[in-house]
Amino acid sequence: MNAESARARAVEIMAAADRVTVLTGAGISTDSGIPDYRGPQGVWTKNPGAEALSDLNTYMSDADVRREVWRVRRSHAVWTAEPNAAHAALTDLDRAGRLLAVVTQNIDGLHQAAGTDPARVIEVHGTVHWVVCMECGERTPMPEVLARLDDESDPRCLVCGGIQKSATISFGQRLDPDVIQAAVDATADAGVFVAIGTSLMVNPVAGLCEIADRNGVPLIIVNAEPTPYDPAAVAVLRDPIGEVVPGLVREVLERHRAG
Repeated sequence: MNAESARARAVEIMAAADRVTVLTGAGISTDSGIPDYRGPQGVWTKNPGAEALSDLNTYMSDADVRREVWRVRRSHAVWTAEPNAAHAALTDLDRAGRLLAVVTQNIDGLHQAAGTDPARVIEVHGTVHWVVCMECGERTPMPEVLARLDDESDPRCLVCGGIQKSATISFGQRLDPDVIQAAVDATADAGVFVAIGTSLMVNPVAGLCEIADRNGVPLIIVNAEPTPYDPAAVAVLRDPIGEVVPGLVREVLERHRAG
């Protein structure tokens, strides 16, 4: 299927679905200035050692690693990033009443910042906008903790003195089963499942494609690089996400307005 046919097929299927579930990965946020992880210019591709900073056991046992993580966190691109055209397009889909859920692997909060209903955003890897104490569970807004870094390189919980980390899921850390179940339900109940900007190599999130297939939910993939689930998709689009997604949503909504 050539690119034009794939696009037409994607529009046709999305227009026929009144419940669209979208899975987003790091690729949707690169136009906002946030680098992805595994792509050709990804953070871990260019610096494999950076991946170790995301290991929970290393973080909890090594104060030097925690200091480096906090240093990197304070200067992260997420604090200046703005939603891009793809985020805005999904918000348009939501406001038109066509969006069932956005299941996102991203921790940047850009879907909510774009105006998508937070109740429809399922953050499977957590959020960078909050900090959690690993001992007492106290949650603190990230800016409040970052403000302490001038005086404390490894800021501890103000309630119990425990180790704090961002409210994101690290390697070796258990995913929230309620969040995963919500993602599974949103996939199984969808009329179409659209995976955007994700390599579909990390489980259990990648396995949502299998859940879609088992429930007869058509799969559309928008990603620059091939994924393991391309053969199962009814349409695969390789063009830039910032162009493809707004275009798809625009055509889908125009069809609804016309008919």
